[in-house]
Amino acid sequence: MRRVVVTGLGAVTPLGVGVRHTWNRLIAGHSGLISVANFEPQKRWRDLTSTVAGVVPKNGSTGNEVGLWRADEWLSASDQRRMSIFSQYAMAAAEMALEDAAWKPVKEADLQETGVCLGSGIGNLEELYNTSIAFDNGGYRKVSPLFVPQILINLGAGHISMKYGFQGPNHAATTACTTGAHSIGDASRFIAHGDADVMVAGGAESCIHPLTFAGFGRSRSLSTAFNDDPISSCRPFDRQRNGFVVAEGAAVVVLEELEHAKARGAKIYAELRGYGCSGDAYHMTAPREDGSGAFLAMKRALKHAGIKPRQVDYINAHATGTAIGDAAEALAIRSIMVGEEGYPQDNQVAVSSTKGSIGHLLGAAGAIEAVFSILAIHENTLPPTLNLHNPNIEPKFNLVPLQAQDKDVNVAMSNSFGFGGTNASLVFSKY
Repeated sequence: MRRVVVTGLGAVTPLGVGVRHTWNRLIAGHSGLISVANFEPQKRWRDLTSTVAGVVPKNGSTGNEVGLWRADEWLSASDQRRMSIFSQYAMAAAEMALEDAAWKPVKEADLQETGVCLGSGIGNLEELYNTSIAFDNGGYRKVSPLFVPQILINLGAGHISMKYGFQGPNHAATTACTTGAHSIGDASRFIAHGDADVMVAGGAESCIHPLTFAGFGRSRSLSTAFNDDPISSCRPFDRQRNGFVVAEGAAVVVLEELEHAKARGAKIYAELRGYGCSGDAYHMTAPREDGSGAFLAMKRALKHAGIKPRQVDYINAHATGTAIGDAAEALAIRSIMVGEEGYPQDNQVAVSSTKGSIGHLLGAAGAIEAVFSILAIHENTLPPTLNLHNPNIEPKFNLVPLQAQDKDVNVAMSNSFGFGGTNASLVFSKY
């Protein structure tokens, strides 16, 4: 089987635009969570049970601040009209990752061997909402000819492919909050099996809309106790956690067959060693309380990687800040780690959730958390779990509370789990 390495990274997140900017703020303990209570129309936002979110910082009256989203820097006016916001974020993140990888092929053979695998969980809810109202009020002629292309999940991948002329696999996963991890894992298999030499892979999401908050709120999934203190609202593993925080953004990695990367002298961040998937077969929104579905995904990823649990230095947990989910994942990690002979202590592995800083990017979560796992290896730094003052999960891992930690990270695992009981784990290692 062909080996797969990571040669480029790109991101648009609530901490700002750009991987380096996002990572530096993450490691410094900054938060990208804000209140949306005063967004327009105000009445629709203020009536919601949860009014906190991770929102990509936009250009406004703040001048030339670093890391702000300015669509004009990435897209023409025509492209902005044609593309939904999640596709716009995907395009920007892809451009950053390709630039970072120094991969802008022009030869036909190279274009044919480069593909895209990028999905979204919900995608463009705002266009669905607005067009439904317009159609109800005005009928057929009020529906834009761009309506369907703007709501299709695969158009993020499609626009990237069209812009650069990539003719390899063109694929879009949509598996709720596991989308980003599935996209990267599936892309790695395209390379491993010889369907492509290079894949642009990741996830994108932008559904900061009252209907999103109403829907997740009615399912009692969202954080509601810290509307007046947004920075404190996402609390993975903490006793005061009471739900997740919706966020938006995109993250993209460039994956490449090892010999292809070496032949062109590419910078290699890490090797993607393992990918494992599972299904809970249990409940629409809740995981099995014993974490058995998550356990299977991690077990399969480690088996695929040929890596023993005791070799894992860091786990970027899915942990969103829900009471059941965080506890179930902790039990799954314990089952992986202490079930192996010769691994006597729970706390030998570091586990953190970066959602405390950026919230839950839904379909992009697995992608940005894969990027953070890759950078943990590349920088030998563990990103912190913000708002973790009083852990109440068992076992008591090193949960990297509040502040980043320096540590030699040779192997990192990234977990993603989604509604419908869909699970995925990715294992990265130093190359």
